Amino acid sequence: MNGKEFEKRVRRLALRTSIGVRFEQHGKGSHGRLYYGERFTTLKDRKKEIGRGLLRAMCSQRGINPSDL
Repeated sequence: MNGKEFEKRVRRLALRTSIGVRFEQHGKGSHGRLYYGERFTTLKDRKKEIGRGLLRAMCSQRGINPSDL
């Protein structure tokens, strides 16, 4: 799964759970913060693949179960 797909899946989950989600550019380049409610994680280049370990870490930072995506 790449960063764009991850963002899309988090947005779908947010619609199902009625939690606000937004992406904010942060600094130079393609990095940004993806907010899920009040929690956020940094999303690297949205075109590159996300490894399993990083995916689990990003989900735990937001309190999301990876299987919910």
